[in-house]
Amino acid sequence: MFKNSKLSSYHVKNIMLCFCADITATQAAILLGRNRNTINHWYGMFRQTIYAHQEALKEALVGKVEVDESYFGARRIRGFHGKLKRGRGTKKQPVFGVFERDGRVYTEIVPDCKKDTLQAIIRGKVSVESVIYSDGWRGYNGLVDVGYAKHFRVHHGANEFARDGHCHINGIESFWIFTKRRLAKFNGVKINFELHIKECEWRWKKDVQTLSKELWAILRKHKVC
Repeated sequence: MFKNSKLSSYHVKNIMLCFCADITATQAAILLGRNRNTINHWYGMFRQTIYAHQEALKEALVGKVEVDESYFGARRIRGFHGKLKRGRGTKKQPVFGVFERDGRVYTEIVPDCKKDTLQAIIRGKVSVESVIYSDGWRGYNGLVDVGYAKHFRVHHGANEFARDGHCHINGIESFWIFTKRRLAKFNGVKINFELHIKECEWRWKKDVQTLSKELWAILRKHKVC
């Protein structure tokens, strides 16, 4: 039985299945015959629990690791009449990502993409035995000097996107594409952006059945049910 819930476990599990299937709260309310506020309540609880779970993962990423940054936000800003830049220098919110090939992805909302900012995260999340792949951004300069002996780059500015069959950052770029397409379904996320980013981190490359099993286990671990 779910704690402090007026709904039975059966009904909450149905809401959970809709959430895992990535059905919007409006659609789930219609499908399940429930009030939209009730669905929103549970969806919010699921996201908060997933966020806590993802943040609690302490294991360092190892092996072949890709790093990259991306930018999120509206294409236009009210009151700003210039053309918004894409990528670095934009007014959008930067997010840094680390992808362990054949493993998980880690994301962090950052104030900027400067060298000190990015490398502090890398040093905290990536094992020094790892092989790191990045693009040519100067924020990744000096990784060898801080212990990462194997650092390979692809230079997108020179139209280089893959080399030698292994030197690329296609995995983390695929995650950014997945995340932006998913968030577009919600017409962008104006509040609780950090919850949605972590949710995408958790969802990536998993089917509905896997997500359902994982979410149930996470809810039990965090004593939500």
